[in-house]
Amino acid sequence: MQLKHLRTLLSPQDGAAKVTCMAWSQNNAKFAVCTVDRVVLLYDEHGERRDKFSTKPADMKFGRKSYMVKGMAFSPDSTKIAIGQTDNIIYVYKIGEDWGDKKVICNKFIQTSAVTCLQWPAECIIVFGLAEGKVRLANTKTNKSSTIYGTDSYVVSLTTNCSGKGILSGHADGTIVRYFFDDEGSGESQGKLVNHSCPPYALAWATNSIVAAGCDRRIVAYGKEGHVLQTFDYSRDPQEREFTTAAASPGGQSVVLGSYDRLRVLNWSPRRSLWEEAKPKEIANLYTITALAWKRDGSRLCAGTLCGGVEQFDCCLRRSIYKNKFELTYVGPSQVIVKNLSSGTRVVLKSHYGYEVEEVKILGKERYLVAHTSDTLLLGDLNTNRLSEVAWQGSGGNEKYFFENENVCMIFNAGELTLVEYGSNDTLGSVRTEFMNPHLISVRINERRQRGMEDNKKLAYLVDIKTIAVVDLIGGYNIGTISHESRVDWLELNETGHKLLFRDRKLRLHLYDVESCSKTMILNFCSYVQWVPGSDVLVAQNRNSLCVWYNIEAPERVTMSSIKGDIIGLERGGGKTEVMVTEGVTTVAYTLDEGLIEFGTAIDDGNYTRATAFLETLEMTPETEAMWKTLSKLALEARQLHIAERCFSALGHVAKARFLHETNEIADQVSREYGGEGTDFYQVRARLAMLEKNYKLAEMIFLEQNAVEEAMDMYQELHRWDECIAVAEAKGHPALEKLRRGYYQWLMDTQQEERAGELQESQGDGLAAISLYLKAGLPARAARLVLTREELLADMELVEHITTALIKGELYERAGDLFEKIRNPQRALECYCKGNAFMKAVELARLAFPAEVVRLEEAWGDHLVQQKQLDAAINHYIEARCSIKAIEAALGARQWKKAIYILDLQDRNTASKYYPRVAQHYASLQEYEIAEELYTKGDRTKDAIDMYTQAGRWEQAHKLAMKCMRPEDVSVLYITQAQEMEKQGKYREAERLYVTVEEPDLAITMFKKHKLYDDMIRLVGKHHPDLLSDTHLHLGKELEAEGRLQEAEYHYLEAQEWKATVNMYRSNGLWEEAYRVAKAHGGANAHKHVAYLWAKSLGGEAAVRLLNKLGLLEAAIDHAADNCSFEFAFELSRLALKHKTPEIHLRYAMYLEDEGKFEEAEAEFIRAGKPKEAVLMFVHNQDWEAAQRVAEAHDPDSVAEVLVGQARGALEEKDFQKAEGLLLRAQRPGLALNFYKEAGLWSDALRICKDYVPGQLEALQEEYEREATKKGARGTEGIAEQARHWEQTGEYSRAVDCYLRVRDSGSSSLVEKCWMKAAELSIKFLPPQRSLEVVRAVGPQLIGIGKHSAAAELYLNLDLVKEAIDAFIEGEEWNKAKRVAKELDPRYEDYVDQRYKEFLKNQGRVDSLVGVDVMAALDLYVEQGQWDKCIETATKQCENLVKSSEANSPSHEEFEKMLLIAHYYATRSAAQSVKQLETVAARLSISLLRHTQLLPADKAFYEAGIAAKAVGWENMAFIFLNRFLDLTDAIEEGTLDALDHSDFQDTDIPFEVPLPAKQHIPEAQREEVRDWVLTVSVDQRLEQVLPRDERGAYEASLVAASTGVRALPCLITGYPILRNKIEFKRPGKAANKDNWNKFLMAIKTSHSPVCQDVLKFISQWCGGLPSTSFSFQ
Repeated sequence: MQLKHLRTLLSPQDGAAKVTCMAWSQNNAKFAVCTVDRVVLLYDEHGERRDKFSTKPADMKFGRKSYMVKGMAFSPDSTKIAIGQTDNIIYVYKIGEDWGDKKVICNKFIQTSAVTCLQWPAECIIVFGLAEGKVRLANTKTNKSSTIYGTDSYVVSLTTNCSGKGILSGHADGTIVRYFFDDEGSGESQGKLVNHSCPPYALAWATNSIVAAGCDRRIVAYGKEGHVLQTFDYSRDPQEREFTTAAASPGGQSVVLGSYDRLRVLNWSPRRSLWEEAKPKEIANLYTITALAWKRDGSRLCAGTLCGGVEQFDCCLRRSIYKNKFELTYVGPSQVIVKNLSSGTRVVLKSHYGYEVEEVKILGKERYLVAHTSDTLLLGDLNTNRLSEVAWQGSGGNEKYFFENENVCMIFNAGELTLVEYGSNDTLGSVRTEFMNPHLISVRINERRQRGMEDNKKLAYLVDIKTIAVVDLIGGYNIGTISHESRVDWLELNETGHKLLFRDRKLRLHLYDVESCSKTMILNFCSYVQWVPGSDVLVAQNRNSLCVWYNIEAPERVTMSSIKGDIIGLERGGGKTEVMVTEGVTTVAYTLDEGLIEFGTAIDDGNYTRATAFLETLEMTPETEAMWKTLSKLALEARQLHIAERCFSALGHVAKARFLHETNEIADQVSREYGGEGTDFYQVRARLAMLEKNYKLAEMIFLEQNAVEEAMDMYQELHRWDECIAVAEAKGHPALEKLRRGYYQWLMDTQQEERAGELQESQGDGLAAISLYLKAGLPARAARLVLTREELLADMELVEHITTALIKGELYERAGDLFEKIRNPQRALECYCKGNAFMKAVELARLAFPAEVVRLEEAWGDHLVQQKQLDAAINHYIEARCSIKAIEAALGARQWKKAIYILDLQDRNTASKYYPRVAQHYASLQEYEIAEELYTKGDRTKDAIDMYTQAGRWEQAHKLAMKCMRPEDVSVLYITQAQEMEKQGKYREAERLYVTVEEPDLAITMFKKHKLYDDMIRLVGKHHPDLLSDTHLHLGKELEAEGRLQEAEYHYLEAQEWKATVNMYRSNGLWEEAYRVAKAHGGANAHKHVAYLWAKSLGGEAAVRLLNKLGLLEAAIDHAADNCSFEFAFELSRLALKHKTPEIHLRYAMYLEDEGKFEEAEAEFIRAGKPKEAVLMFVHNQDWEAAQRVAEAHDPDSVAEVLVGQARGALEEKDFQKAEGLLLRAQRPGLALNFYKEAGLWSDALRICKDYVPGQLEALQEEYEREATKKGARGTEGIAEQARHWEQTGEYSRAVDCYLRVRDSGSSSLVEKCWMKAAELSIKFLPPQRSLEVVRAVGPQLIGIGKHSAAAELYLNLDLVKEAIDAFIEGEEWNKAKRVAKELDPRYEDYVDQRYKEFLKNQGRVDSLVGVDVMAALDLYVEQGQWDKCIETATKQCENLVKSSEANSPSHEEFEKMLLIAHYYATRSAAQSVKQLETVAARLSISLLRHTQLLPADKAFYEAGIAAKAVGWENMAFIFLNRFLDLTDAIEEGTLDALDHSDFQDTDIPFEVPLPAKQHIPEAQREEVRDWVLTVSVDQRLEQVLPRDERGAYEASLVAASTGVRALPCLITGYPILRNKIEFKRPGKAANKDNWNKFLMAIKTSHSPVCQDVLKFISQWCGGLPSTSFSFQ
């Protein structure tokens, strides 16, 4: 649901003046607002203020400001308002049904404390809360109040559920209490429901939950038993303030909560079963919202503010227009307001169970509502506003509704008939029947009330085709079953339900008495039958007889009369019943009713006494009353006054009866006294004229008798003073002035101030007239008078008095005119708006208040719509920028183009609802494209298809249909239709259909069959363009064969076969046509060819004339030459164009040359003046002599070209010497150069270049070198040769470059020589820098081909010692390398030694390596697994070492450390194999951590942690494994900078360790460790501290941090020995006695060989073992 601001009902003030409470009446017609000044303002449903009244205090002695109004509510009948006040009282005011009714206090309830809130949920029951915490009930019927329940906490809020059967109170301590008057079967609990977190000032009871909020800025939705469903927390939102009030929509589907400047909207989602927050309505400067009131139909919400403003909002989920006649406003999921746009009447359609209304339809001549929810069916009668909601399970929309009966809706669904009575929420009844015709069902619901029977509801229906059942719908039981022998085709109950008529297929009419269960056949051949409405009279037709049963209890008594036609119906009205019969083309009415017959007879006879006697026998009914009226009129006309008096007495017209009685007495007296007819007496005649209100006639009768006084008395008695005074004036009556004074006095006495005012005005007393007009409540007349008199306008007090009266009388326009006249535009504008005088308002606003113009335009538009002036409203809405309203108005006014224009400017969602309506209009005008576009915009493509289909526009329909129908269905439909069209000769229509379904081949076949070639070609071109040419060609040949040359030409040309066209015309001798076609279609030269052939066929002078005529003589000659017709060409040129002869000779010569006739060709070339061409011909054929001869004789310039050509020939024959001579003769050395290059004779090329073109020598040289490089060895030799040439000529730099370009191409000796030569020349002749570059370039190349010594010598020539050493090392000439290093640069001796060690190690030559690097040799033995040799070599070296000078050197210490580590590893390995030594193994793993500078740190910490964990030392395990994880992360990051060393402070475990190059522990094991460490960290059951010993130091640390004393490590565990020391013979070696004994015991018990090996090693290493007796002391 969305909130849209509509209007401000009450403008806010500058300061705090809060609206304390507001309420809507139950009938939606009134809205009450109570302000801080304790005045109740009353508004109508349109927001216009209509009334107000002040409240009063409980005791006047405390003053009028001694209280505040805290609660206000309307009674259920909307005629009373209850006001709850803080001075401990509730007043109930009766305000009446109409505006302006007097306000009176009808109840008051005095309380013991202040009333804080109030509700009026049901008739006579007011519920209110008190400051002392009680919730009480006030009964307006008994005028007593009682306590419902009490609490100890101030009641801050009170609300009811949607039905008003339950109440909910919120208290200052946060308690929310629920109480039910009737729980409606819900079974929900009563009493304290929930404790809210703060006082729930904002409390609302919706259908599915309770919503509470307050000062903690949290909205909480509670379930039906108080559990929290949802919470919306805005406590952290700085923009939000506390929630002050809340209201649930009447349907209970939405809740609005008010806070500061904001309304928050919660909408219940049935599908998700939770609240969804809509976009909040935020209005700046609104300030705190103090009150909310929701209109009972859910369409409006009003909000009152702290500053006294009241804002009205429109509440709407969506709106739609139904058939342009009804507006459907969905104010909630379960509530729809249906408004009749023509009458303005509104019906609120609501699901009482809170189900979402899915679709609303208005059926049955637009009188009846039908709507579905998920579980119910809503029905309603718009005329009587009777609504029903019945349980209804969805049946896919297959129900059929019948609305023939005004009281009951009949619903057929799946063989079941359900009856729903409008206004009832239960189904009236449900029966099984297959017969859905309303003529076979009859329902009667209380149609004629019978004495002693409250409800009478009967149903008759067919059980099967021969059985009728009659059901009492109140009791739900069968009261009669009629089995008949033939099929029943009509039945109907009478209005009381006691008689049933039915007719069978044999047209026999039967009467069934329900009470006696008797059946009687009353008529044969019955073609019409009907009960007379409002009676038990029956009318039927039997062939040509009208049969009437006036007394159905005696069916044998039938009144029959002949008729000439068929009865078509009965009409009843005006006291008569007519049978309507069609007789031919006219309709005849047959009137019935024996009473009417009897009465009519008496009237026709003029026997009014008889008529009176008859009427007196009848009860008073509408028909009888009509008869009495008729008789009274006739009696008066006939002057039968006694009968007239009786008539008026019967009719209850007492005044007339009394008047006639007096008249009759006068007439009787005159008749008795004077005899004759007393009715002729003048007084009687005058009184009868008076009775007929013909007073002038009565006056005339009196004046004829000079009875002036009687005439004046008549007028005075009738208070017709004007006529009375006129008579007095006419007759000069002396009492005239007295009459006038009496008239004025009478006017004043009878409060006819208007007439008195007119009197005063006519006498010129303006002020008195105004005073009287105002007193008469006629401020408009007063205003008119003031406006005409300037002196009265100057009296501001008078004007103010008049305007106040005008406003009070709602004469706003006249008040506006007056305000405008006295220059008060603000008040004038307000009055014009209220009076709907918008033209004046807008004109005034444009001058005085331009900002108000837009608002006024919208209001003007709304007003015009209400007045049904929709055309006029459109522009006002556009001016006001109210697009939706403008659209609605345009559609309503049938301004379609304007509607489209507005719609095109809207967003798609808004516009899509309206486009189909506009489209329907354009479809009706056959403007289909526009209609389609509009349907498409409105997402109604299906409607567009239907439109096109109905209009026969198949293509457009198909285009759209493809989106909706299966393609094959569309095709079958269209092809069938097309074949029908073809049979009818409608080929174009058939084509359109074939093409539409993409079957153009069928259309092509059709056209071919009927020889409609143009259409055939058109379709082929459109649908098979690739076959178009073939089709044209095929048709062309067919037409040519038929002799239809013109048509054949067209098709040939369309097939682009102009040659076929030309040939066709040529073969038929039509040369002109052939020429025309060739010229038009054959390109630039085709027509020339045709003209040539034409001329050739003519020959001689005729040919010349033709060609001249065509302007193609020259072209024809050219064409003849092109086609080798040289004789014809010479003939034409001789006759007409002699200057063309040389050209023809030339072309003839070229032709002869091509034919190999060179001598003839030579002659022709010379005749043509082209000797050079002859020379070139001979050159081409290598006939050098002939070429030389012709050139010398006829073209000396060509001699050089002949020589060049001859030289080319010599070159091809490899006669280079001859070729060179010829080229030099021709002065073309460049060509000679090129020829030598192409032949690869570079030396000759270089020679020629040097002699004749020296400028190109260098470029040629570079090119030659590139070529040589490409050619490999052969090229290499050439380069070497060239280099030697440069060397001989002294160009050493070029020679060096040339030598360096030589690359290995198979001849390494040549390459080596070249490179050495290059180096030698560079050293000897080139600058040092250049020579260094050359040597650095040559050295690596020599090394690459294995010439290490040569390379080294070169390096040494330039003192490049390091490079020379590397060259020797590369060649494995270690002695030379050492000698060079020793002699030339001793710094490199170690370098040579190191490289030599690496070499030996890589080669695996361990024996040689021992002499150079013992450690490397030992490592190599280990890698190769040669442990024996390793140990043997190590032993020898140890012996040597002890003897050597390296004892106790750093190297020796390092060796000792590594030996100790190896011993620990070996001992740990042995201990791990024996169960009882597992703690020893763990200690050894921990001791190894102090050697992580040599061991992989991650592996060491992992092994230590796992070992500690295995023996249960979890503290240490946790620290070591944590360190292990840090190390794995560091390895991945590539740095140890991030390591934290705090756990290892004051230990001998090193911090600075090398970063392992790789992870030593697999990923799976790392993940296991990570999981364990994480688990231990979460448990927090371990201290992250290493264990300490008696020194206060880490127990495995050799050094005590506090003293710096270093303890000896135990040989068995590596732990420090603090006591019980066992010393060995070798100094510095010892063991802890306990560990030593434990180790020995393990060996004895397990006999482990590996442990025995450890013992053996210790014995050798430490100089023997201590005595066992000592060990075990």
